[in-house]
Amino acid sequence: MHHIRSARRRGSSAMRPTTRLKAGAQMKESAEKNLQAKNLPLDVAIECLTLRDSRRDIDVVKDPVEEELHKEVEAIDATKKALQQKISQAFEKLCLLQEVRQQLNSDHRDKMETLDIDRGCLSLNLKSPNISLKINPTRVPDNSSSLQQWDDFSQFNKNRAEAEMKEATELREAIALTIAETNNELEAQRVATEFAFRKRLREMEKVYSELKWQEKNTLQEIAELQEDIRHLEEDLHRKLLNLKLCHTRLESRTYRPNVELCRDQAQYGLTDEVHQLEETIAALKQKLAQAQDALDALYKHLARLQADIACKANSMLLDTKCMDTRRKLTVPAEKFMPEVDTFTRTTNRTLSPLKSCQLDLA
Repeated sequence: MHHIRSARRRGSSAMRPTTRLKAGAQMKESAEKNLQAKNLPLDVAIECLTLRDSRRDIDVVKDPVEEELHKEVEAIDATKKALQQKISQAFEKLCLLQEVRQQLNSDHRDKMETLDIDRGCLSLNLKSPNISLKINPTRVPDNSSSLQQWDDFSQFNKNRAEAEMKEATELREAIALTIAETNNELEAQRVATEFAFRKRLREMEKVYSELKWQEKNTLQEIAELQEDIRHLEEDLHRKLLNLKLCHTRLESRTYRPNVELCRDQAQYGLTDEVHQLEETIAALKQKLAQAQDALDALYKHLARLQADIACKANSMLLDTKCMDTRRKLTVPAEKFMPEVDTFTRTTNRTLSPLKSCQLDLA
């Protein structure tokens, strides 16, 4: 009877691996869902890196944003590898639990069948109709086991099942911990990346404002210099008219007849005036050439400023597009509506620095 009770206790343990199997399968499914969920942040990070490849000229720089994005990609890859490893371990453990359950079920069925046979034997008596003499009933059947072997076999199945269930419990805890840790790591990296984005946008907005201020001052200087050039040209034109007048008077006086062709005070005065006018005209031409050179330099400086402004505007629009794309990480897919639909306009948002950028790019 002791062995019968022991068999019953061991047989009842066959149900516990089934519970562990369900719990393990649920944890494996949770890990697979978490692994699948990592595709979105990876796609977003790669999309942001791809968008930022469209930066131009001086803005093509390895800044903190790019470093954080690469860290994010590396963190996601490491997370996916860790989760995939746990999923593989869970699959192997589920296979082992399935094997243990089958072994326990087989052992349980054998013991239940044995119990039925022994109960039937116990119920027999002298008046039972189905008792009869048998041929060599005292023989030892082939492949029969000793009581110790029977007990060792049952104990082995029980110990193996308990060991596998313990390992399964530890693996479930490890998977849950891995899921929590990886989610926390990715969330921390997401916050760090978006902080770098916001900081970089503020820096570019500050530089953009300074460039716009310089552009305004340069345009003002160009307007003032153009006015100065206009005055110089008017002065030069007047001096040339005066010189023409002096030349004409001097030339006309060469036709005075005979002794009247004398070098009088008027002759000397006109000659001095011609010399003075020629010096003045030369000085005005020099000033005009210098002013033209300065104007050309201002135009070149303005072109550089406007090119840099266009680069900054393009970079800000790209980073704003990245920030908008990254909203997918915190906004449910069914509620996600892009706030920036192109690189040249924004919708559903008032972003004053970027509005002026868009006007410049238009």
